[in-house]
Amino acid sequence: MKIARIEVVGANVAYQHREVSSQVERDGVTAGVIRMESDNGLIGWGEACSGADMASVLATVRAMAPFVLGGDPWRAEEMKRDAWHRGLWQFREPTGNFAWAGLDMAMLDLCGQHAGVPVHALLGGRVRESVDYFWYLSGDDLEGLLAYAKVGLSRGYRTFYLKVGRNIDDDLERVFAVRAVIGDECNLRLDVNGAWSMIEARRNLSLLEDAHLDFIEQPVRQVPLELIGELRHMVKVPVAANEGLWSEEQARVRIEAHVADVYCFSPYWVGSLRGFQRLGFSVYDHGGQVCKHTHGELAIAATAAHHVMLTLPAIVQGNQQTTAHMVGDVVAEPLPIAAGPTWGAPTVPGLGVLVDDAALGAAAQDYERDGQFLPYQMAT
Repeated sequence: MKIARIEVVGANVAYQHREVSSQVERDGVTAGVIRMESDNGLIGWGEACSGADMASVLATVRAMAPFVLGGDPWRAEEMKRDAWHRGLWQFREPTGNFAWAGLDMAMLDLCGQHAGVPVHALLGGRVRESVDYFWYLSGDDLEGLLAYAKVGLSRGYRTFYLKVGRNIDDDLERVFAVRAVIGDECNLRLDVNGAWSMIEARRNLSLLEDAHLDFIEQPVRQVPLELIGELRHMVKVPVAANEGLWSEEQARVRIEAHVADVYCFSPYWVGSLRGFQRLGFSVYDHGGQVCKHTHGELAIAATAAHHVMLTLPAIVQGNQQTTAHMVGDVVAEPLPIAAGPTWGAPTVPGLGVLVDDAALGAAAQDYERDGQFLPYQMAT
């Protein structure tokens, strides 16, 4: 089997409401959807993360194509080493990872179809029957936030995720109001996106003790790496690292330094599904847990990461997802996490995604017309 054709398009799918945090104000997901065709007629699908600039990621996928076209998808790791060395992508690693992760997904999709097994079987096999996902709360309107928390409860979600880090007084009001709505039996998790200083983190977490947090994600900035590790030993609540896990090397260094209890990252940050899995096993070896990350993804990337999560020995309850918060997607059938927190093991060969040509065409037209969903809003 050889790779005969690669196509990539930008695609936009809007959120039901704006995502607001100390870092972003974003109205939807923009991704690069990759269609990879083999010489025996199989179609593999991949998804490249947008990052700051979708156009540069699409260009990167196309620039990497010579290292993939005509190649055997069963030798993807060799292709990546070649692209990084001879293609010089080692000098632009984050953008390269966002692009290559999509190519890697498509190649594994082809391999799984060719072998007649789901991708999680190619990765050594699943160790669990299902993975649990969270309900994402975002926005400034408190009444709307609480109403949306009730929607999550009605759908069976038991882990709720809230962005903080802009104003501690507002944060305290929102956190305790959400806790009152979801009750003591549900997990409540906060993400600061590195917005607090060390002093603020210690003070604010003491004020939040009665909220009984599941964990606090990236309470302080990611550099120097000792900073979050020091905080971890000063506070009672478990600490999650997120920012700074932006390559295999960065993630490895932080995992081996024991800077956190939970490591929240993704295949597109570290460049491949196998890289994500390797690091996931390392997290287990070093006594931590993995939380699957997203900063917005369509069904292809969500499914690809789900296959890996099924194989990892130590994962959290309530992994990240945006599926339930988008107005649509590019697949024929909604993912299970659009309606509830539990996603079982796919049995269809490959990734098991069925892309809807009409939905993808509409999403691509939206990207061509409007450009990507920017992570910020300019004042008017």
